[in-house]
Amino acid sequence: MTSPAIASNLRDLLSREIKTRELSRALIVVGPIVAAYFIARETALLNLGLVAVSLLIPALRLHLAPKIVAWHYLAILVTFATLFLAAPVKPLFVVLTALAGFLAVAGTRHGEHFRTLGNWVFIPAVYLACEVREGLSPSEALRHAGVIIVSSPIALALVCAIQIHDQRRRGGTGAASFGPAAAEWFPPALATAMAVFASAALVEILDLAQGQWVMWSAASVVVGDLAASTGKLKQRAIGAFVGVPLGFVAGLALPQSRIGYAVAVLAATLTLISFSRYVVGFGLRCYFIALAASFAGGASGIAEERIVNVLIGGTFGLIAVALTGIVWPRLIRKARTSG
Repeated sequence: MTSPAIASNLRDLLSREIKTRELSRALIVVGPIVAAYFIARETALLNLGLVAVSLLIPALRLHLAPKIVAWHYLAILVTFATLFLAAPVKPLFVVLTALAGFLAVAGTRHGEHFRTLGNWVFIPAVYLACEVREGLSPSEALRHAGVIIVSSPIALALVCAIQIHDQRRRGGTGAASFGPAAAEWFPPALATAMAVFASAALVEILDLAQGQWVMWSAASVVVGDLAASTGKLKQRAIGAFVGVPLGFVAGLALPQSRIGYAVAVLAATLTLISFSRYVVGFGLRCYFIALAASFAGGASGIAEERIVNVLIGGTFGLIAVALTGIVWPRLIRKARTSG
């Protein structure tokens, strides 16, 4: 095969795998935040990138107007603050996290696309509530959370600016509807709550490191019936088994670096939005997370923790889907016969 043909095939592959429009907009949103991190030397600003991308994903997918983006932003902050403040009281944190998982799916009773919004409230709120407290004293964690909240309007402003620009180019005003109401919204909402409750309880009882990944994985595999959920867990397992060790090995060959850490965190954040196939995006996310840990000098055990957390959380998700698939139809039949 000639060099031009190889180059052409490579371009075709990249165009299929990478969402260039989403990637370019994510760079516009996250880039200034990373630049601010370098200037201010404030680690909390890197976590702000997750808030920015979490706002951007549903905004782009659903063509949201800035007003809806602002409500989404407020929901993230309120959920994050609630879970962060509840974290010292472990039973309360477990219950509230399960409630957040339930609400993330329950919104589909008003429109199927509310699942996208709900997911991108739950994910950043739970992740940050756990991440901010990891390895920090209560006072430092509170300061870290305060920096995220105070600086978060920057993320909102950047996402709204992109939406205003895109809507002017389209000549529209944003999505007027979130789609038809989901006919079966309660079983997946219940399954998500059960999976998140079990995973959060395990994290708190065993004091698992990086426990946010257990809860995130538990919620993420509840995507439909048992077959669909099993398929989602397989993709996450493949991504973790491939991405984490490769990132760990790459990190062994590189010295600790503040710049490398920031770039790896940026890259991991961008994988949330930039790839067409979930398994590719998740695998690269695991790779960059392990690489970031290496740059920060904390890679010891990250490979094992990351893989185990993904599998534990996903297993809780599958069990919850299976239970609701068995129990819920029986309850419906019983209610109908008794009525």
